[in-house]
Amino acid sequence: MFNHMVERQSAVLDAVFHSLADATRREMLGILTQGERSVGQLAEPFAMSLAAASKHIQQLERAGLIRREIRGRTHYCSLADQPLGEAQRWIEQCRAFWEERLVLLESVLDEEHGRPAGRRKMTTRSRK
Repeated sequence: MFNHMVERQSAVLDAVFHSLADATRREMLGILTQGERSVGQLAEPFAMSLAAASKHIQQLERAGLIRREIRGRTHYCSLADQPLGEAQRWIEQCRAFWEERLVLLESVLDEEHGRPAGRRKMTTRSRK
């Protein structure tokens, strides 16, 4: 059961980060933060064919980052937040891990340089 969950999370994260690796797709997601858009509206700002833009949209859809709804002959896209939320949680875990390591390193350096532990310089955690 656990392995299945890890594999599923890994597949979701792989698809999300693969999609986010492309500047055009990131820009399309940015446009969708303003609200639902038709495929034509999403393709409009880019110097590419509608077919090329559609391939980017399909990649975002496969990654679960957008939802597509067909009304009549027009396809509308909107953001889907779950995969980005999973990516954000993964990034947060990594950030917390490295932040903890930096605090430990800082305390070791304070000790080596004879500084009192209570007089630490500001860390990323204390800047929040």
